[in-house]
Amino acid sequence: MQNNGMMKEILDSQDTTLMITADQVVLHDGVIREKPSTPEEARKFIKGYSESHAATIGSVLVTNVKTGARREGWDKAEVYFHKIPDKVVESLIEEGDVFYVAGGLLVEHPLTSPLVEAIVGTIDSVMGLPKALTEKLIKESLSET
Repeated sequence: MQNNGMMKEILDSQDTTLMITADQVVLHDGVIREKPSTPEEARKFIKGYSESHAATIGSVLVTNVKTGARREGWDKAEVYFHKIPDKVVESLIEEGDVFYVAGGLLVEHPLTSPLVEAIVGTIDSVMGLPKALTEKLIKESLSET
């Protein structure tokens, strides 16, 4: 970033600028699931969670833009589901939001949340940005400046 001039204003500034990036996958039955690309794949993913569970594995990277120093970490959470009715599966697919999230997993959705039996970990981790980990990495990054 420093070499291509895209961040000249930030680099010339006296202020500390941190860039936070994150990504997540869902693990179900030993298989890593990214975002579903077809209705059939989304249906398979969501139906697979019915009366089962999935794990979310999220990573966070905090980069000091000026120095290039990085702090990174990962977090895991598990979600246990009651039976997910076919009507709910089809409604979620029709709405389309499931195509924009890892594993087509939307625990916070009004149709899905009543079907969550338990979460081991935090809801923010399941949703893709673990707050405690992110805060820890930011603090570590700021202590280095």
